[in-house]
Order: sequence, then C-alpha cells, then structure tokens
Amino acid sequence: MESTVTVDPSGHRPDKRPGYGQLLRTPGAWTFLLPGFAARLPFAMLTISLVLLVQHTTGSYGVAGAVAAVAGVAMALLAPQAGKLADRFGQRAVLVPGVLLHSAAVALLTVLALTDAPLWTLFAAAVPTGASVPQIGPMVRARWAARLGDTPLAGTAAAFESVTDELTFVLGPVIATALCTGVHPAAGLAAEGALSLVGGLLFAAQRATQPEVTPRTAAGRDAGTSRSALSLAGVRVLAIAFLGIGTVFGGLQVSLTAFAEEAGHPGVNGLLYGIFAAGNTLAGIVYGVVAWSAPPQRRLLVGYAALAVTASTLWAMPSLAPLAVAGLLTGLCVAPSLITGYTLIDSLVPPGSRTEAFTWLTGAVALGQAGAVTASGALADAFGARAGFAVPLGGTVLALLVLVGLRSRLVPRTGGAGRGPVASGGTGRGIGHRTPAAVD
Repeated sequence: MESTVTVDPSGHRPDKRPGYGQLLRTPGAWTFLLPGFAARLPFAMLTISLVLLVQHTTGSYGVAGAVAAVAGVAMALLAPQAGKLADRFGQRAVLVPGVLLHSAAVALLTVLALTDAPLWTLFAAAVPTGASVPQIGPMVRARWAARLGDTPLAGTAAAFESVTDELTFVLGPVIATALCTGVHPAAGLAAEGALSLVGGLLFAAQRATQPEVTPRTAAGRDAGTSRSALSLAGVRVLAIAFLGIGTVFGGLQVSLTAFAEEAGHPGVNGLLYGIFAAGNTLAGIVYGVVAWSAPPQRRLLVGYAALAVTASTLWAMPSLAPLAVAGLLTGLCVAPSLITGYTLIDSLVPPGSRTEAFTWLTGAVALGQAGAVTASGALADAFGARAGFAVPLGGTVLALLVLVGLRSRLVPRTGGAGRGPVASGGTGRGIGHRTPAAVD
C-alpha cells in the first residue's frame, strides 16, 4: 500500500487515491474476486489444519510442526516456479493441474494420518501438498494490473488486495480450528482441499480477465525474465525480512495452540489467532488510506522495528487475556511491513519478473512459517508453550538487523531493474504502478 503519488504535467499532487467503491465497480472485477477469495482462503488454513490433525494422531507438536514445515518448504521452493510458468503459459494452464494435484495430495495426507501410517509417509505426502498450493494471490493481482494499467486505481487495488490477504488470515485459522475441534480433527484439512479445488477451478474458468502471457523473444526467452528475480539484491533483502514475518505467523499458530491447551481452553486458540490477524487487517485498512510522505524504505525499517519489539513481548504474557492484547499489537505491526515490502518490488524488479518476485516473497513467508512451526513445536514439547514464542522474537530481531545493515539495497539505482514505466502485466501485493514522474 504505497503512498506513491504520480505528478501530472501541471504539478498537481492528488490528496488521496480513489476509493474502494470505485475500484469494485471495475467491469469484470467480481468475476475473479469471489472465486479468487474462496481459492486463496485455504492458504491460511493449511498449516494450522496440518498441525491440529497430526498432533491429534501422534500426540506431538514437534512432529506436527515438522510435517507442516515440510509442506511449507516445498511451497517456498516451488511457488516462484509456478509464477514463472503462469507468466509464460497463462494462469489457467498452471492452475487447473495444480489444484487437482493439491486436492489429491491433501486427501492422501489425511488418510495416512488417520490410519496411523508410518511417519515417513506423512513427510512424503507433505511435499506434493505444499508444492501444489495454488498461488491465487499473485494471480488476482495480475488480473487487476491487466485491467487497470498505470492508473490511480492501481494503488487502490494494491491496498484492497493487502486487506483481502489479511482477512483470509483472520478467517482461515478460525474456520480451520473450529472444524478440527468442533467437527473432526481432519475436517480442517478436508475443507482446505475442497475449497482449493472448487475455488481454483472457478477462478481458472474466468478466462476473460486472465492476463496475456509474457511475450517471447526470438531467442526463445521470455522478455525481461532472463534472470531470476532473486538475483537482485533488493529482492533478497526483502525475502529475509519476509522470512522473519513468516516466523511470526508460524510461531503464533503453534504457540497459541499450545498455550490455550495448557490454560485448559483448547478451543480458544482460534480466537487468539483471529485477534492477532484482526489487528493485521485493521492496520492494513488504515495504512492503505493514508497519504504517506516518508520514503517506503524508511517506513519499512520503522514498521519492522515495531514488529520486532511487539513480537519480543509475547513470551512474557502470563495468561490468555494479556496474550490476546500482545497478539493484537503484534498483528497491528505486521501489515505495514508486509505492504511496504511488497510495494518496494515495484521499483526494484522489471515488469516481466514481478510475478516471480512476489512469489519469492510469498515463499519466504511460507518458509519462515514452516521453520517456526517446527521450532516452536519442539520448544513447546520440551519446555512448555511459552518457550515457543522465542521463535518469532528471534526471527524478527535477526531480520531487522539484516534490514538495517543492507537498507541501501532497497533503493533503486538509476537505470536499474525497476526504473522506467511499469507495464500493466506486473503483479503482486504492490501493484501500484509508477512512472519516472512518481514520487514517494
């Protein structure tokens, strides 16, 4: 949610971007927004559903976290490749086989867990489960970009998509926890697979709004995508920052579950995580409507420092109520860091590589979440639930140190990858396109 404002020839600087209502009246928007929301909600359900099912069948948070971590690592490694393929061959060509594979892998993993299959089979099934997670968020943003181009509504779309992402992380864990604790331990994972399948196929069916594929050069390479986006120093720095944010998501999912169970209220963990995610959503809404004057690099450092401070207080909370307040404050600090980081991609990466760049950041969150789930689960098993909160503490502090030390890498160089007009095919959480006349 960038505060970037484009200066017109008269030098006029708009006071605010167009509203959400105007954005949602964009012709054809609802045809991909509704199925897209249904298809991206499972992303927020997968980890907690895996943890609750495997913990129920094995009795160990450590094992449950490790299985979820394998799925997260597989997604982190394969998501950027899916983004590249979607740029080259089209979203439908990648999405349809992807959701079919994902639903089948989820079903297999569920059966293996319920039948007390050997642990190695759970880890094996977690690989295709994570690798096939549909990358709906970047695909939705690509559709906005294709329809809006370099217009003021592009910034509004960036804000809207960030809020939508945070909303899924409010609803997803709450729905998954309610299903797992109130219906059956496998119900959350079953719902995740079903929503991915139905929502993904409905989304893929909306061909009219699908962006055109990236043009190919005579040499056979996609225009502007001969190098990996990860070869850019700024993308690597942002990936480390997002890795730290992933430790917050993963560490809280496991540690809140263990803390609520220790307190004798196991069903409250979904509410606790929902409060954290609600703070995230609220901050995203507010952040998106403010006309920021500070450069995004500075905003990222300030926001990330606040995140590190709030995440460092979680372990010290003595009971559920203070923990809920600390979780809310932590959530309030997550969205500004995520939004600003995603928006920085717009000036760091050439248009032909943006889908890949955004999936690297999404994958970094998943990787951080996977590692945090494993580490927090092991700590909770060995030392109690409170020890699991050391993971988001360490993850955010270390990432902040990297951000401070390498902050110069986040400033685009003249003539660098991200300079010049932004093509309408760019995508990501920060799809606010900018021209050389844009100012922060």
